[in-house]
Amino acid sequence: MSNRRQFFFQLSAGTGFVLAASSVRAAAPLVAENDPQAAALGYKADATKVDKTKFPKYAAGDHCGSCALFQGKASDAAGGCPLFAGKQVATKGWCSAYAKKA
Repeated sequence: MSNRRQFFFQLSAGTGFVLAASSVRAAAPLVAENDPQAAALGYKADATKVDKTKFPKYAAGDHCGSCALFQGKASDAAGGCPLFAGKQVATKGWCSAYAKKA
């Protein structure tokens, strides 16, 4: 009987940890365009506002949601990016590290 009780206690504790970790991840702030790392990469929260003369690699239709580095779903408003640890990027954003998903 104690094994069963212990199992359910561990299950509920584990579920609580997962929920807490999920809420922390969801609460990550958006990276600001004036953040030093973002500015160095030419990050724009709205890809349509990229300076095409300064960043000729940009092509219309490119955005974070279709980048190989994006750690969210294309349907999300924002998601993680390993280039901006602890912060999220806008799905419709863009930076010079853009690499089209295969």
